[in-house]
Amino acid sequence: MSRSTPQGILLVDGYNMIGAWPNLRETRDRDGLEAARRDLIEALLSYSAYQDFETEVVFDAQYQGTPGTREVINRHFAIFYTDYKQTADSYIELACSRFRNDVRKFKQRLIVATSDEAQRLTVVGYGAECMSAQKLWAEVEGATHRVRKTQRSKGRSPQRFLSSSLDPIAQQRLAQLRLGLDGEKK
Repeated sequence: MSRSTPQGILLVDGYNMIGAWPNLRETRDRDGLEAARRDLIEALLSYSAYQDFETEVVFDAQYQGTPGTREVINRHFAIFYTDYKQTADSYIELACSRFRNDVRKFKQRLIVATSDEAQRLTVVGYGAECMSAQKLWAEVEGATHRVRKTQRSKGRSPQRFLSSSLDPIAQQRLAQLRLGLDGEKK
């Protein structure tokens, strides 16, 4: 069961991940940027729930000429497209700067996922932890593998029918009902 306050806040430089994760690069090259964004978001949704993180994936929209938008997927996951002339780096740096004076810092970790070395140095200066794109990819893959393994181990019982999981008295009663026997003597 998830706690009411996530254990960490994860800020992800979205295009940095797409450029670094092999599967997302392949998707981007084959199906386009929108498909790669969708795959990244899907992977991070699952990972964030597994890790109990509040996650915000940040995409540059600096050349779009549109105001920034925030799409809330659920109460612990959002996607942010930056304002015109704003980079994902500057958005993340500002969020880290604000977090520095936030009381949440005493209860939650702030983690920034990027492989941009200058960005990493800046956010560490604000007290955030850093995770490279490759490290996040390995963590997401590992979490996915652990979840699948757990689901397989909780799969079907080796017995074929539901009745096999009933206690012997219930199995006997069920057999009597199938045969049309009342079970009670009149």
